[in-house]
Amino acid sequence: MPALTAADRKLSLSKRNRANKKGLPQGAQSIENAVKAVKQFKKVKFDETINVVVNLGIDPKQADQIVRGSVSLPHGTGKSARVIAFCQSDKIAGAKAAGAIEAGGEDLVAKIEGGWMDFDVAVASPDMMRVVSKLGKVLGPKGLMPSPKAGTVTPNINEAVKEYSAGKQEYRNDDGGNVHAVIGKMSFAEKALAENLTAFLETINKVKPASSKGTYIKKCVIAGCMSPGVQVAV
Repeated sequence: MPALTAADRKLSLSKRNRANKKGLPQGAQSIENAVKAVKQFKKVKFDETINVVVNLGIDPKQADQIVRGSVSLPHGTGKSARVIAFCQSDKIAGAKAAGAIEAGGEDLVAKIEGGWMDFDVAVASPDMMRVVSKLGKVLGPKGLMPSPKAGTVTPNINEAVKEYSAGKQEYRNDDGGNVHAVIGKMSFAEKALAENLTAFLETINKVKPASSKGTYIKKCVIAGCMSPGVQVAV
């Protein structure tokens, strides 16, 4: 069979998009119905990641209204993460046994300063932050700097490594007051996705800033990375 041309691929994509739009429910749906709608869209050839975005009634310019933290979903996200650990020499073996792809102190800092960035999450014990602080300009802009608020600065390095390797994820509002997260894969059962979404929304509700007034969760949408978004009633 001849390879598809660019025009053929565009036509196929257009057909799928039109079919998906026909199946897009109107208005906000319950968590269960929103998940069902997303899973009924026409599939692509890979296992789509399903994302959630919530628009919050916060002022992102106010430091006391920043929404930031980390969450472990009951059914994971379907994606593992490459985790490194900044720790004392006597903790290195344990961190690696827990799943860290690299662990260390000054030597690990030097490796990153040399340009190595093949990791997704960095965790650190509190006593290592004076060393890790050297990497602020390197890790900060990429959102990789360990932080107590995000749960990536902790005395329990092994537990943190295990959780983040298994899919625990950090979240933080963007400049528009939106928080993005992954709730699973298209291959997940509807019940698992619904429970993951419920757990995420419960987490976001728990961290509502005291200074945020009015409606807190203004809008919530879930979508596969290649499918339309479905609004969730909150």
